[in-house]
Amino acid sequence: MRYLPTTAREEREMLRTIGAGSIEDLLVRVPEKARLSRPLAVGPAVAEMDLVRHMRALAAQNADADSHVCFLGAGAYDHYVPSPINHLILRGEFFTAYTPYQPEASQGTLRTAELTGMDVANASIYDGASSLAEAALMAHAATGRSEIVVAGGVNPLSRRVIATYCQGAAIRLRDVPAPDGVLDMESTRKHCGDTTAALILQTPNFYGCLEDVAAAAEIAHAAGALLIVGAEPVNLGVLAAPGAQGADIVVGEGQGLGVPLSFGGPYLGVFAAKQDLVRRVPGRLVGATVDVDGARGFVLTLQTREQHIRRAKATSNICTNVALCALMATIYLATLGKQGLVRVGELATAKAHYAAERLTAIPGVSLRFAAPFFKEFTLRLPKPPDRVATRLVKQGWLAGVPLKTFDRKLGDCLLVAVTEKRTREEIDRFADALGKAVA
Repeated sequence: MRYLPTTAREEREMLRTIGAGSIEDLLVRVPEKARLSRPLAVGPAVAEMDLVRHMRALAAQNADADSHVCFLGAGAYDHYVPSPINHLILRGEFFTAYTPYQPEASQGTLRTAELTGMDVANASIYDGASSLAEAALMAHAATGRSEIVVAGGVNPLSRRVIATYCQGAAIRLRDVPAPDGVLDMESTRKHCGDTTAALILQTPNFYGCLEDVAAAAEIAHAAGALLIVGAEPVNLGVLAAPGAQGADIVVGEGQGLGVPLSFGGPYLGVFAAKQDLVRRVPGRLVGATVDVDGARGFVLTLQTREQHIRRAKATSNICTNVALCALMATIYLATLGKQGLVRVGELATAKAHYAAERLTAIPGVSLRFAAPFFKEFTLRLPKPPDRVATRLVKQGWLAGVPLKTFDRKLGDCLLVAVTEKRTREEIDRFADALGKAVA
């Protein structure tokens, strides 16, 4: 089957079929000012070697985590990617695969349940933000309630995705402030009531602070609501499992599990829940079993997607997943093992606290929040953070994320992340560079 016309005659036939006189008729709804009024600035054809050279020169203009020392975070982190990952995922049977219907190809997701303290974990979702949004819809379906309370420490970009998902289902979002960098429990208690389906919080949150999950669970459950916790699985080698603290649904961004930054994606979303919510989990569930010979095997246990069952009974419209990224996470966990994952978390938090001490020793620089943090923290600078970051990137530093874009009240703040990759020497040199930039 051909989807695009290959000749001028076929193009005319296609246009006539859909009732359009020309290609321009298809663009009538695109505002004139949004259209390119000149031909594309594409030069004449060149030899392949020259084209490769040109493309490499363009790529070299990027400030990436290989050419610069990276202290960026806010949801995507410069964790180390073990070398076996690339060697394995480039095998043809993996690299060219679409969503794996074979359960044996999805087993890394089973380890997610152990990390989160939940009973079940699905075969991944697209990313952490869509996992949070799917969790909100799931809570709405499970409770029959129409409101979701969102903690102020939830990543603002994820908050937008949640709002987009909930709009179609007529679910109202209520935001709880985090004036001190963490959830305001008294305000949360007032926001949670008879119409609350779930309370959503993230830990460590967008500002890097650790939330009191147990206290939040108590408030949510007292109102008859579910507690949804966003938590990065790479951190859970050290931090307490949210499930052990009262969470009902645990989701997160799995990028730290061996998935490179890749200028923003693709990543993978982690989704885990308690056993009594299993039939409402979006996507697919893989289970362990034995075959007729008694050998260990795996099967797709639940497939509550609209492809598999009647649409009205589907738990979501997720039709696939980022299987290659899920495979990266599987190899990462198998390569590091339990002790390795613990070591990654220990190194990240130790180096982050050392960096915070060095950076706050700079005159005029201080921590914005007093709450405990893990591998990321918010600094208050004496000069505009966006200008400081722009200056430092020219010196080879990806200094952090200025927060003015997300909250004008934090216009003097810079969000800094430190992973296990950063060395003491890099942190010391960064402190010197930041000191000169704000002097």
